[in-house]
Amino acid sequence: VKALNAFLHDIYHKQEIVRAGRLPLQMIARNDAFLQQMVGFSPPGGVYTHIVGIDLVRTGPDEFHVLEDNARTPSGVSYMLENRETMMAMFPDLFAHIPVRPVQDYPRQLAASLARSAPPAAAGSAEPVIAVLTPGIYNSAYFEHAFLADQMGAELVEASDLRVVDGRVAMRTTRGYQPIDVLYRRVDDDFLDPLTFNPASMLGVPGIMDVYRAGGITIANAPGTGIADDKAIYSYMPDIVRFYTGEKPILDNVQTWRCSEPDSLAYVLANLKDLVVKEVHGSGGYGMLIGPTSTKAEIRTFAEKLRARPDNYIAQPTLALSTVPVFAKAGLAPRHVDLRPFALVSPREICITPGGLTRVAMRKGSLVVNSSQGGGTKDTWVLED
Repeated sequence: VKALNAFLHDIYHKQEIVRAGRLPLQMIARNDAFLQQMVGFSPPGGVYTHIVGIDLVRTGPDEFHVLEDNARTPSGVSYMLENRETMMAMFPDLFAHIPVRPVQDYPRQLAASLARSAPPAAAGSAEPVIAVLTPGIYNSAYFEHAFLADQMGAELVEASDLRVVDGRVAMRTTRGYQPIDVLYRRVDDDFLDPLTFNPASMLGVPGIMDVYRAGGITIANAPGTGIADDKAIYSYMPDIVRFYTGEKPILDNVQTWRCSEPDSLAYVLANLKDLVVKEVHGSGGYGMLIGPTSTKAEIRTFAEKLRARPDNYIAQPTLALSTVPVFAKAGLAPRHVDLRPFALVSPREICITPGGLTRVAMRKGSLVVNSSQGGGTKDTWVLED
């Protein structure tokens, strides 16, 4: 998490990692997630990634890998909280006898962490004002937006509730417009400010980037963090960790072929039936190929996509993910899982939630655990020492 923040600061300032030869310049300069508007600007407190979700997989006894990083707008924490509440209601005796560490205080910790990241404009305020920006009720994650705002005691706002007033972003209230200090945004960069990014956006706040760059508001996570989610950048993360911390990563990455490189592309095309291929900016399990479960026609079609846009894809081996039991029609059955623990980052500290989002592939033999693809979730226990 520290390396992610240091990396983002570097690429928007001195780009020392590029000059040191640890990362190709074109991987930054041609990246769709790189925002020129963030060059030379440091967010309040120097924090880019206020909330981070790291997807982990277990492939054998004591063998864990980082599957990917989620540094833009990691989702799913509401399922972690609801799963625990459901389990405690259904099986209270288990929690009376087993020392499971609590996760229920995550919203309070999130609110406190965001408050510590308030901008200079909030100096002297008794309590920084926090709001959650949602695209609205038709967004697939709207439940989480509303749930977290309610649990944090923050306001849930849409673009129509906000405007720039006297150099501050303010929300509409029954007593007029009130300035916001921290905006936890669940809106993608491209829609955040129609004056700076997509002019057709109805989901953002005109002028918010000017206020942000002037130090009038903290945006969590910072615009431009999506470059750290890039699955080609992910392949360099072990080097990035060593470069910024001087330490060897404790967890290994999954072997990754960057299809933008001719030799890697040739290997991937020759072995598509055995590999998992993903879009570099893909999410939700969309736009990917799982070779072992695909038909010959699907593999041929995907090979044409690779040849047309090789820089848009990476490939990884098909992993033997660990399984957990689920209730199926025939009784208990194994299903593949991954784990997304969450880290909260403020200028003062980094807090790791003692739990996380365990995602479950509900179909027999499936390796796709994303909820958007029919995956489920399970409560995740971390025991007291």
